[in-house]
Amino acid sequence: MNIVAFCGSPRKNGNTELLLKEAVKGIEDAGRSVQIYNLNIMNIKPCQNCGGCNETGECIFHDDMDQIYDSIRAAHRIILASPIFFFALSAQTKLMIDRCQCLWIERYMLKKTIDGGSLGRKGLLLLVGGMKKDIGITCADACAKAFFRTVSVPENSVLSFMGIDEKGAILGHPTALKDAYDAGKKLVTRE
Repeated sequence: MNIVAFCGSPRKNGNTELLLKEAVKGIEDAGRSVQIYNLNIMNIKPCQNCGGCNETGECIFHDDMDQIYDSIRAAHRIILASPIFFFALSAQTKLMIDRCQCLWIERYMLKKTIDGGSLGRKGLLLLVGGMKKDIGITCADACAKAFFRTVSVPENSVLSFMGIDEKGAILGHPTALKDAYDAGKKLVTRE
């Protein structure tokens, strides 16, 4: 089973990364390994909406997205972890998603979907935000759902925590780390 995780937080060892580490621990304890991408340190050029991928489904730019495309295509499970900024996914997360326009072209214009094989494809969205209103979850989840659909992930679950702002504050939440661990383990368990 190929599992890939994208950490979209700019804050090293912040709340988002701590949650992701627990989800990964759950996966590893289930006997699987995870390829983790820290989007904040990657060289990813923004989508230019140039139409260069319209005929082939391949982006004309070659940067760190090349390895991400390969990982997405090979993945049976995808984890997207992001803080919520201004009711949305982080810029780092959105940058990667926007560059998946070529995968959107591939799926919807060229009618090529990514086959998940016998294991299928599932996703997990981890969200952490300082605001206490659920609108941030709703907006961020809508964007993530569009990403998951585009990369042929028909089902995904969402684990979100609001009112968590200070670095490390997630550690004080009574269930967050266990919930993330359990969500990771469940993601790789056949149902």
